[in-house]
Amino acid sequence: MRAFSALIDSLVFTPSRNGKLRHLEEYFAKAGDPDRGYALAALTGSLDFKAAKPAIVRALVAERVDPVLFGWSYDYVGDLAETVSLIWPEAEGDGGPERPPLRLSEVVERTRAAGRSEVPALLAGWLDGCSISERYALIKLLTGGMRVGVSARLAKIALARFGDVPVEDIEELWHGLSPPYTDLFAWLEGRAERPAIDASLTFRPLMLANALDEGEEAGLEPADYAAEWKWDGIRVQVAASGGQARLFSRTGDDIGGAFPDILEALTFDAVLDGELLVAKDGSVEPLVEPFSSLQQRLNRKTVSAKMLTDYPAWVRLYDILIDAGEDLRERPFAERRRRLEAWYARISPGCMDLSGLVDFRDWADLDRQRREARQGVTEGVMLKRLDSPYVAGRPRGPWFKWKRDPLLVDCVLMYAQRGHGKRSSFYSDYTFGLWRDDGDGGEELVPVGKAYFGFTDEELGQLDRFVRSKTVKRFGPVREVAPELVFEVAFDSAQPSRRHKSGLAMRFPRINRIRWDKPAAEADRLETLRRLAQG
Repeated sequence: MRAFSALIDSLVFTPSRNGKLRHLEEYFAKAGDPDRGYALAALTGSLDFKAAKPAIVRALVAERVDPVLFGWSYDYVGDLAETVSLIWPEAEGDGGPERPPLRLSEVVERTRAAGRSEVPALLAGWLDGCSISERYALIKLLTGGMRVGVSARLAKIALARFGDVPVEDIEELWHGLSPPYTDLFAWLEGRAERPAIDASLTFRPLMLANALDEGEEAGLEPADYAAEWKWDGIRVQVAASGGQARLFSRTGDDIGGAFPDILEALTFDAVLDGELLVAKDGSVEPLVEPFSSLQQRLNRKTVSAKMLTDYPAWVRLYDILIDAGEDLRERPFAERRRRLEAWYARISPGCMDLSGLVDFRDWADLDRQRREARQGVTEGVMLKRLDSPYVAGRPRGPWFKWKRDPLLVDCVLMYAQRGHGKRSSFYSDYTFGLWRDDGDGGEELVPVGKAYFGFTDEELGQLDRFVRSKTVKRFGPVREVAPELVFEVAFDSAQPSRRHKSGLAMRFPRINRIRWDKPAAEADRLETLRRLAQG
């Protein structure tokens, strides 16, 4: 655990991307198998300890430290692992031989093999024998959520640099491998051949688009590009072969378990790129539901029959990557589009349709169409060069996303909570609301959204001081503040929601501007948001 905890400390305190890559490469080079493989799995979210939960950690520390003191400390620090690692009492030496260093692989393998009732004793013994930094890394490892600024993509880039191979090779192997990745490291170190996997159902890295800057379209030739709607769902990749099927998210996570209706329709041999939506039968074409309907099914382990009926999943197809074993990614988009249309006419797959292309005369015509498009279902348009191959990542030029301008509404700050990681000492997560009639002739604020970005570090300091000085009530880690500060909130759409007290949910809310100058009484009303939700 010493090397792993040192890696975690280095990653936490290194803000630069290149610095994090350097730390990862050094760790991969120095740590042995299987520890480095388990570390990689932890950083990429590939480890799951079903018997180790945060509640166990809280119960253990309550046995060794005054619960009130722990509660105050936890509230101040804002992070369970950091609080416990600092407040855990040091074990008294018994004069016996020093314990051998705890290995990461021992923690992983013994925790996986232990039952729920055995985990507390295991964890307590390890915490007694660990240093502060080791305790922090141990708790983060077992409870998940490393929060060290390393995405799965960054870890794969570090692997590629370590082994001097293209990151695309790592991506294509990734879903055919499992922790502790000993065969992967053997290949990267030149000690073995590239791991052999079944490539028919593996994830292929997606091609992504760059945002179109204001006025940038003027430098592009309209005849060189195809346009299609940018649908408000989640990007997915469909892979089917030999009677088996996979549904991958844009990051390569297998999400098929939550969408059995889609998997049942994958009886072909192809790899397709598309958008996952909820859509119901219409007289001419499927009627796409807002993103809030899709949210009812995301991140679920099981899906009820009622949910399958109420929120039927649908894939709107953008591209074809593999057709009956033939790799089409090097072909130009125009050719792939023709192949996709021919494939769709031939196969007629269930739960799927083609994303239609948008006819336009010039950029002004396309701009008008994207602005007038139905809010809550489309986000704008995609531009794709007709001669562009399907290239993993986000190359500049071939594909652009031209999103509709965000919607704006003035909201009043209602609640604040500390953030995580670097923001754990600041009240940086804000809940805001709009005015509505309270039924007694007056007005009340009702929450409509939550945001934790859209402001500078200097503004964060100002907001933190405001929250601390204007707190009127506390609910555990949450502070209610006096309704005096207005946020101009930007968001992509607003949709009806039964889960929210206001009856509405914002899509991607972020703080666009802090209105220190505007009286809270002049903030917008709920009816304003409702009109925006209706488009």
